[in-house]
Amino acid sequence: MKIRLKPLKEQVVVITGAGSGIGAATARLAASRGARVVLAGRGEDALNAVAHEIEAQGGKALVVTADVGVEQDHERILEQAMAAFGRVDTWVNNAGVSIFGTLEQVPLADQRKLFDTNYWGVVYGSLTAVRHLKSQGGGALINIGSEVSDRAIPLQGAYSATKHAVKGYTDALRMELQEEGAPISVTLIKPAAVATGYTAHA
Repeated sequence: MKIRLKPLKEQVVVITGAGSGIGAATARLAASRGARVVLAGRGEDALNAVAHEIEAQGGKALVVTADVGVEQDHERILEQAMAAFGRVDTWVNNAGVSIFGTLEQVPLADQRKLFDTNYWGVVYGSLTAVRHLKSQGGGALINIGSEVSDRAIPLQGAYSATKHAVKGYTDALRMELQEEGAPISVTLIKPAAVATGYTAHA
């Protein structure tokens, strides 16, 4: 398997959760280096603000309002990216939320919703991206895990569980694609706490 990734300036990059935090920072940086970016997320106003910043600096950005916990929304992200830019070269599954509380305190319905976004959002996005990247001869998939993908912490047990699941899914997908010989780079990034709105949004 030979993976050849295009220079960033030649890429179209989809980023979920692009309205704030790591997603917004990634979008701004990718656009500053010449990539055309597709900003996906639930907060249309926040996404439009990031897109305006990018376009004010001469970049190109497309906003797609979507809920990553809804499988069909990923198809819509891809369709709109294709309509605007003709392809997707890199797909970043970044969207995520958290809940503070003990595992006994946090309602199970809330824990399931957390998994809808943090885990199933990654699964849906990964499958959509892999199918497209195979059809165009390769590209990159980047999933955002966490340091708690490896070490669970109290009061964020449900969040830790979702990130453990993201790690297991991403690692297995990488091995399966490698065995198949698919020219797709699969990366899991596990950041620690960074300067984002994470705690305010939890």
